Amino acid sequence: MHRDWFFALIFLIPALMGAGAPAQTANPPDGPQYTADGQMLFPAKYREWVYLSSGLGMSYTAGAQNMLMFDNVFVNPGAYRKFLETGTWPDKTTLVLEVRGAGSNASINKAGHFQTADRMGVEVHVKDEARFAGKWAFFGFEDGASPAKQVPVQASCYSCHLEHGAVDTTFVQFYPTLIGLAKEKKTFSAGYLKESAAK
Repeated sequence: MHRDWFFALIFLIPALMGAGAPAQTANPPDGPQYTADGQMLFPAKYREWVYLSSGLGMSYTAGAQNMLMFDNVFVNPGAYRKFLETGTWPDKTTLVLEVRGAGSNASINKAGHFQTADRMGVEVHVKDEARFAGKWAFFGFEDGASPAKQVPVQASCYSCHLEHGAVDTTFVQFYPTLIGLAKEKKTFSAGYLKESAAK
């Protein structure tokens, strides 16, 4: 009798433990979230994510006269950890590009530039293989709050990233802590390798 109860408990306890466990969601907690009509929700806590790099006055067009601005890149922690293991980005990777003004000659600063508190824009590059035909998509947030529609696939950012991205259509070549890892893992794109060889 006691033996029968013992074996019954062996099978019952795991079942009871699983019954109270929360259901797994399709997206990781730090992955992209969308509205019912497919707009992306603004990743409000992106400043708590993994910082990858900053650029100052960068432009991808020769001879362009752009305003002097800083851009900062952040990525969701889950995707970053996977990149460290594999040298490439997993599904649900969310890269945030934040643009801020460049200030000078303020407070005790006498030379050089610093980032201002004015956030001039936020763009998101997200990998969602089941949702987007090309696996990756772009979203632009003007006010940093309202949901954003996907940038049309005809926009130049898609072809530019596809042709020049060092790893999986992303500009890892500008991320100093990841470029060496991608080289070690041999995950550079064919286009980037060809481009690098030509220089």
